[in-house]
Amino acid sequence: MKLVQQLCVIVMAGVVCAAGAQTVKVGEASYWLAPKSGEKTPPAAPHRTPELLKTAAQTNQWYSTLIFNAKPEVVFAQPLTVKVATTGFELALPSKEVVPTWRRDVEIHYPHRDPLVFSPTAFKLDAHQLAKASDWSIDVSMGAGNDALVATVSHGSPYVYFKLNRGDIRVQLPAASTRIENAADPRALVLNVKGKRYAVFGPQGVQWEAQGADAFVGRLPAGKGYFSAAALPDEKPQTLALFTQHAYAFIQDTRVAWRYDQAQSRVETTFTATTQAMEGANTTPLLGLYPHHWFRNALVAERLGPGFDTLRGNIRTLAAAEFKIVKPYLGWVPFWPAAAEQPGAPRLDDVMSKDVRDARRMLRQGGNGPYWQGKGLMRVIKLMDVVEQQGDLKERDRLLALVKDRMEEWFSGKDNKTYFQYDEKLGTLVAHPEEYFSIEQMNDHHFHYGYWIRAAAEIALRDPAWAAKERWGGMVDKLIADIAHTGRGDKAFPFLRNFDPYEAHSWASGVGLGEFGNNQESSSEAVNAWAGLILWGEVTGNQAVRDLGVYLYTSEVEAIDHYWFDVHKLVFPPEYKNVETSMVFGGKYAHNTWWTDEPRQIKGINLLPINTGAIYLGRYPDYVQKNLDALIPETALYKEFGKLPPNPPPPDIWQDIFSKYQALANPKKALAEWKRWGSVELGETRTSTLHWMLSLDAKGLPDFSVTADTPFYTVFKRADGSTTHLAYNAGNAPIDVRFSDGKTMRVMPRTLGMLR
Repeated sequence: MKLVQQLCVIVMAGVVCAAGAQTVKVGEASYWLAPKSGEKTPPAAPHRTPELLKTAAQTNQWYSTLIFNAKPEVVFAQPLTVKVATTGFELALPSKEVVPTWRRDVEIHYPHRDPLVFSPTAFKLDAHQLAKASDWSIDVSMGAGNDALVATVSHGSPYVYFKLNRGDIRVQLPAASTRIENAADPRALVLNVKGKRYAVFGPQGVQWEAQGADAFVGRLPAGKGYFSAAALPDEKPQTLALFTQHAYAFIQDTRVAWRYDQAQSRVETTFTATTQAMEGANTTPLLGLYPHHWFRNALVAERLGPGFDTLRGNIRTLAAAEFKIVKPYLGWVPFWPAAAEQPGAPRLDDVMSKDVRDARRMLRQGGNGPYWQGKGLMRVIKLMDVVEQQGDLKERDRLLALVKDRMEEWFSGKDNKTYFQYDEKLGTLVAHPEEYFSIEQMNDHHFHYGYWIRAAAEIALRDPAWAAKERWGGMVDKLIADIAHTGRGDKAFPFLRNFDPYEAHSWASGVGLGEFGNNQESSSEAVNAWAGLILWGEVTGNQAVRDLGVYLYTSEVEAIDHYWFDVHKLVFPPEYKNVETSMVFGGKYAHNTWWTDEPRQIKGINLLPINTGAIYLGRYPDYVQKNLDALIPETALYKEFGKLPPNPPPPDIWQDIFSKYQALANPKKALAEWKRWGSVELGETRTSTLHWMLSLDAKGLPDFSVTADTPFYTVFKRADGSTTHLAYNAGNAPIDVRFSDGKTMRVMPRTLGMLR
């Protein structure tokens, strides 16, 4: 009982604990405090300092391998790779490797090779611990007792900063190297190692002694147990001077802050590093900016320094403790209006009638866990949108009741097989039964819960009382907290569990398995989650959640354009011939999936679910067509190699996904090629697919040059120049929406406004 009482205070202040101490009430919902008999449990994360063990575990991050594994995998910090080993702390600057595949394409790898290894001479290194985690930097401690070597690693930084409590430091090299004399500053040990240049910056008075051809020992003066190590992007003297100048501004903390400017429909993100000057007065660090930081960013354009060739493109150095980026928020509306008075309208009535009859079955297709059940919920919700807009309110109410009942069945905690459980040790809300190692490895929570949050928000649009905290809304808030909690250092949940603020996208693997670091496959399902946050925050009046959703949505879309689609041609090397990558890792790009190498699913996994929140996919229509055109040779090659399994998927698998995607470039072509009774992806319906295509055919393509001063808007433009402006008001009072092209519209509460 003591544990439950503590959880009720820490996790759910103000709730009532159930009799028998098995569940915690959240309004009318409940979650369990332990798994039922035989169910999976989350992994332990023991490799943290006692202070960090008081916080929720930092799962799903670029460094999460450190907290789960006694022998962790490589950490890809960009541009550096680092690894904890029994011999010491490894640091390397990876290089591109082009790896052919059976598909006659290539993967691009930047593996951890030929590291410099740093180890103390006065004591042996023992087990490692994560000692600190701020927004894009970490401290890793190695040693035992009072003896410790602590390394600070940051995203984008060319440095690793070290502190050593006693003794000297040994630098073991992967091969015989050449030392570059540096008369200008004897503190720096500058080395050419297998064609790459590194520098180790010791304190004043350090003595660097060669230990054969492949090792050095730095004799550190008493009381000066610190040094930094960096990879250098070139051999220019001015570059070494620049790196020396900033080598002693040790990063102590990193913070990201975001602001949604609703009037201008943009997101301003500020990155701030706090430093300590170990020598001299210079507290300005040398940061590394990814392409999405510096591309078209006038705020930093004139201040960028030399850059590194990396998996993420050119990472440019910037001497600054703070920088900002401003990105447009593209806008979307929860649903589109009726498709009427069009040649395709009778077809829509036909498929809608069948889908409505099959709606209950749709809820339970796929699997029984949170992913497939969430897809089923949203599938029926999106069907309901069309039914509602087409004017059948009776069937709308029936579909709404179906979704409510199914969600409440899970949320109630009464079902013996499907329920949510809070794990206090890790600080997470998990769902039973497990799917895709969502409990055992903490994978994919944002993918799974994103469907639930979006479906719940759509319910709240029609029934605000259902979303009240004292009813079912409190449980939705818990799902949001699990994937996107904004508190730092809390016990209940970690800060932005799945999201990497510096890389601007999410990570899917909870424990960071694999030699190429963490990964994310379905970037589009991540965006779906953030769209859910926007809608839930707006409809429930929680501006903080809404603005968080806008920040995450905008950031992830920018990252997709750079690192999944490379629409700006800044990231993929010339050897990489695929139009997109389907899997982004810390250390590689792969054109594949975890479950199949069938090309339609490889491409489609970064498109689905296509609904109104996915309108960002139409930002570059030429790219859409190019991406789709690539399917033809990819599919032919797949068939040529005889890769079809014993029970092959239908040849038009996911045709509805591709029809919707095609409509963002050419809706008439999409309508002509779509097969009314063809394959249906289990998150889709024929109704929503046809309605989507008919809407774009009637209104034109999305016009992203026009913005509005509300979170829910979309503008369409036809080839003849005519436009359609949409805006949705999720509030309780009328609003006046102003578009950047001068148009204005008054929108009533809980209403979709349209201006032609």
